Amino acid sequence: MERTELLKPRTLADLIRILHELFAGDEVNVEEVQAVLEAYESNPAEWALYAKFDQYRYTRNLVEMIKKSERTLRENQCAYINDSIGLHRVENVSHTEPAVSLHLYSPPFDTCHAFDQRTGHKNKVTMTFHSKFGIRTPFTTSGSLENN
Repeated sequence: MERTELLKPRTLADLIRILHELFAGDEVNVEEVQAVLEAYESNPAEWALYAKFDQYRYTRNLVEMIKKSERTLRENQCAYINDSIGLHRVENVSHTEPAVSLHLYSPPFDTCHAFDQRTGHKNKVTMTFHSKFGIRTPFTTSGSLENN
């Protein structure tokens, strides 16, 4: 963790640069990534460009993404996935004020299961971005429960 102390991000740009450094090798120290993310002190002026809201739905706004690698698994191969309970929830308790949270998904994913509280069933949804790199993405009808 000593390296983490040297890599305390002062800005969002610093955070992105440091994360690129931490993910540059073949192995990633998850505790170090977590420590860097926890050390980052959010400044709304820095990320305001990326915060695109829709008053009716949850939005996902992509700040940075560079595909490092891709691997296709064959039958009987396995890969480590840290998804111990397979469920998380993001909710804004305010019905009038927007909320922002920062998530790091490695590797990025484009589908997931959304739990429908009304029916008690899960539905496979395509993950889309409301904006990419600060620019609103075109709206398309995807039939997904997720946003576009």
